[in-house]
Amino acid sequence: MPDLSLPGPLDRLAAALTPGPADYVSDQGSDVYDVTHYDLDLDYTVRTNRLVATARITVVLREAAKQLDFDLDGLTVSDVRVDGESVRRWRTRGAKLIVPLPGETGARRRLQVVVSYGGRPGPRTGPWGEVGFEELTDGALVAAQPDGAPTWFPCNDRPSSRATYRISVTTESAYTVVANGELVSQRRSSSRTTTVFDNPTPTAPYLATIQVGRYGAVEPEGLARGDVPQRIYVPDRLRRRAAHDFGRQTEMMRLFVDRFGPYPFSRYDVVVTDDSLEIPLEAQTVSIFGANHVDGRRHSERLVAHELAHQWFGNAVGLARWRDIWLNEGFACYSEWVWWDHLGSRRLRATAERHHAALRDEPQDIRVADPGAERMFDDRVYKRGALALHAVSCAVGPEAFDAIVRSWVARHLDTVVTTDDFRAHLAAAQPGLEDVLSPWIDEEDLPDLPPTPPAPRRRRS
Repeated sequence: MPDLSLPGPLDRLAAALTPGPADYVSDQGSDVYDVTHYDLDLDYTVRTNRLVATARITVVLREAAKQLDFDLDGLTVSDVRVDGESVRRWRTRGAKLIVPLPGETGARRRLQVVVSYGGRPGPRTGPWGEVGFEELTDGALVAAQPDGAPTWFPCNDRPSSRATYRISVTTESAYTVVANGELVSQRRSSSRTTTVFDNPTPTAPYLATIQVGRYGAVEPEGLARGDVPQRIYVPDRLRRRAAHDFGRQTEMMRLFVDRFGPYPFSRYDVVVTDDSLEIPLEAQTVSIFGANHVDGRRHSERLVAHELAHQWFGNAVGLARWRDIWLNEGFACYSEWVWWDHLGSRRLRATAERHHAALRDEPQDIRVADPGAERMFDDRVYKRGALALHAVSCAVGPEAFDAIVRSWVARHLDTVVTTDDFRAHLAAAQPGLEDVLSPWIDEEDLPDLPPTPPAPRRRRS
């Protein structure tokens, strides 16, 4: 195996702050600056769906600039300040907040921009449906992938723009609030409660979230000292079903830690809304499921595995650009197969054969490494991405593949990557291995499945 020494923290920080092209979401984000920290104070009233908020945004300029463009959609700005000075000529244009700077401000300058804003938040509609802030029957959620973050706070909305967060939410005391990171304080005043979360790990805007609902908290079965802290936030009426359906999540976490490396965050929470949702969705340290995903029979357990795997693939190791989304979804889909194989309910080879046969009947007109904006969430990106990883595993054997995956996560923890980075990682592990990957992601025609791996997996104790 190659040298697997890890980059230092300064190298990781520099990589995390390297912007990627706007890519598939062409009107989002800015190359002019990086955000290093968001401090969000949100006062939200569930009954009227009213938000009054202040965002304190720490910005570092990448180049000399005369203005800063933030993404903000559907909300009204009332005041803007830069380094404590009121800005009089800020303006909005479409889904942009444009903040002029005094003269031309030089590169590497650090600024604090404070934006006061509010309104009735709601999702934005685009090629991927409705995304962002969504009012529920009795509560609210944020599911922002890929471009919904501006529906609840001003941001530099690119997957490559990763920052730390402090999120404070004040709402009616009957509601529980869940957000990214650690709950650091909770204070009740009259009929309203303020809940504060600290998230010290670099997080893309689309992975930031708040969840507001009438939730109780349960721990998944089998949680022991030394396990990753986990909670399931669920309405009382769904408590028993959720306890069963997420009952093997502790075992799942242990398996993924074994296969992918240490869990990259301090905790993992799941929210089950009282409403039905079309699909579950990951945020950093949090996954969101609908009531329809909890039936008491574990029919959605593959999705439990899928969303958990995203904490490594997509969250800890992020995307520099959306065209490489197969790196998120291919690994998450492959992780479903790993879980089934672990249970013995369906061997990985049989799963690969099943999905390969299904893909044979689909149009052969997509390149997984660059599927196009309208098809970035096409199921073929997920399944062919997973088959690409299976092909690499077949080429080197399961034990060597696990080592490759663990070193991939360790090397790129808290940074952003591209497909070319993954090719280079494979080539460093074994020259020519990148050529095994290429037909699955670079060509439209579906390759044949490779032969069975040379040896069965040795079960770890």
